[in-house]
Amino acid sequence: MDAARAAALDEARERLTAERAAAAARIAALQRDIAVIMEAAEVGATDDEHDPEGATIAFERAQAIALLGETRDQLGVLDEALGRVDTGTYGQCESCGEQIAPERLAARPAATRCIACASRRR
Repeated sequence: MDAARAAALDEARERLTAERAAAAARIAALQRDIAVIMEAAEVGATDDEHDPEGATIAFERAQAIALLGETRDQLGVLDEALGRVDTGTYGQCESCGEQIAPERLAARPAATRCIACASRRR
């Protein structure tokens, strides 16, 4: 592996690690939010059909749970990308085997497909 490739992988690892830390922090915050929402629901009457606040609590809970799921998925994607960095396959399109453009990786660090392959997939 040449020095430029090693430097690019190190830079990718740093960026992915920072994004992973941010996602983990979001997960912790969302878990706290959900706990607060659940506690509020237990304390108050939550007859969603008749209580004007009930629908709001149910919506907030559902939204927080959905965001938590999405963030957990993102964490998994970031972990997979870090695994590709470790094996030296980061930045290689999983479909055609060509290198993913640096601009795409800058915008989507966990991308697994080049623009051409990602476009065909839709």
